[in-house]
Amino acid sequence: MIDLLIRGATVYDGLGSSFNGDVAVRDGRISATGKISGPAKAVVEAAGLCLMLGIVDLHTHYDAQVTWDRTLSPSPALGVTTAVLGNCGFGIAPCPAPQRGTLLRNLSVVEGMDLGALESGVRWEAESFGDYLDQLRRIGPCANVAVLAQHSTIRSAVMGDEASTRVTPSSLELEKMQSMVREAMDAGAIGFASSFSPNQSGWAGKPMPSTIATDAELRSLVKPLGEKAKGIFVMATGPRGTPEYMEAIAADTGRPAFMVTVLSMYNDAEPDKAMQYYERCAAARKRGHEVYIHTSCQPLSFDFTLAEPYLLYSHDAFDRVKAAKPAQRAAIYGDTGFRSRFRENLKQPKQGILFYGDWSKIELNGLPISALARERGSDPVDYFFDLPLDQQLIAKLFQNNDAGVAPLLRHEQGVVALSDAGAHLIYFCDAGFGLHFLQHWVRETGTFTLAEGVRRLTSDPARKYRIPQRGRIETGAWADLLLFDPARIGVSALRKSPDLPGGGARMLRDPVGVHGVWVNGVEVYDGKDYVSLGRGPGQVLTDFN
Repeated sequence: MIDLLIRGATVYDGLGSSFNGDVAVRDGRISATGKISGPAKAVVEAAGLCLMLGIVDLHTHYDAQVTWDRTLSPSPALGVTTAVLGNCGFGIAPCPAPQRGTLLRNLSVVEGMDLGALESGVRWEAESFGDYLDQLRRIGPCANVAVLAQHSTIRSAVMGDEASTRVTPSSLELEKMQSMVREAMDAGAIGFASSFSPNQSGWAGKPMPSTIATDAELRSLVKPLGEKAKGIFVMATGPRGTPEYMEAIAADTGRPAFMVTVLSMYNDAEPDKAMQYYERCAAARKRGHEVYIHTSCQPLSFDFTLAEPYLLYSHDAFDRVKAAKPAQRAAIYGDTGFRSRFRENLKQPKQGILFYGDWSKIELNGLPISALARERGSDPVDYFFDLPLDQQLIAKLFQNNDAGVAPLLRHEQGVVALSDAGAHLIYFCDAGFGLHFLQHWVRETGTFTLAEGVRRLTSDPARKYRIPQRGRIETGAWADLLLFDPARIGVSALRKSPDLPGGGARMLRDPVGVHGVWVNGVEVYDGKDYVSLGRGPGQVLTDFN
């Protein structure tokens, strides 16, 4: 008997085509499509609605949250049925018990997470990467998860507190790190992740461990990908990891390489720069080396305060700020020496930073700092640092011009990703990137047809990350499904929710126009709330092409 029959929908197969008809599910897989008759345990009448594969989110940070929240909230409600963890080389395994505090403190800064929530919420049941995957299996997440082996996590496990201060590991330490990458790949890691990004600092202003690593160290740690002829490499590259640098790694390993960098995002100050990155990746592809870019379909905006000015940390002037407690920062901001040094930073900005000094991009109550400072007859730097520490601000930095962003989204060397779901919770919530894509880039602007938009969110990321039997509606594929109203699909405005462990708050968005989400044939979200389940139906994915 059929377990689930979704009847009368307009079905988008994830490959660029659609049909009107039915989809049947049995034992977690799609058993038939077309016009289907016969008994079914559950029938969903879907006339007037669209059915697609669930969204594949390649860039999440649910490594810690999943240990206390099997729903991976809010992603499944926002249409995501497969999530990749461990991005940027940050996670929680492998982690010897003495390193747990340091690891969580670093995560709280670099990924904008509530430290109290991490300390009270994380359930430590594993020290090795393989044991962590076993823990995920016991948890039973509501979405499928794949996990990257993580450079900074592995470096911390081997080098301890010196991982963020000592550039060169000993030969024995490097051998142990490489062995841990091999162990992770054997356990089922989808690949290896690292970061050279200058924007990524940890606790007390110390750099995240991988960002100080040498090229020789990184090359040593990606070797297992080539040895095992599987897995992908993904990196927050910063200016150091150019397309050519990533191509060399792809050539050495024979595996696809993925870049994550603001340098590949549209910026009005340098309108041609991002496309140059895509074209350099396209040139690499023509030479037989797969190099792709994680492309954000949403404006990169940050809600922040001067008490927690994460987006400014890559400026040298903020070294003092990062090392200080929030209550001490007002005195630093009032120092004329600090302000002078920050002005010098803006005159000669480093490549790959977030804020380049355009004060029209930072807003207070919807008005740009540049205009507010001009009205008061003040310099923008002085106006900005005279604000109260708790004053809410928003920085609209990259991907804010549709005309500039559309060509990047259409480029074949891009893959729609970069939700950062599970991270930066005090600033924003981009976990609904897929619904935003369907709302804005399909329905509102017509940049993509619905069939092509669905392909970009499903089979395209699954294919590029070598995830089999996901991202397409066809007989035998896993039944990860999203049912929605095409006239309403989208995401709500931000709202604040105090639902983290320890009473911590986070920013959330809710789905609009979603009628149901199924993972491996089991409904996890009914259009109004998560379905009450003893354990989630998500699988821990470990087999990749």
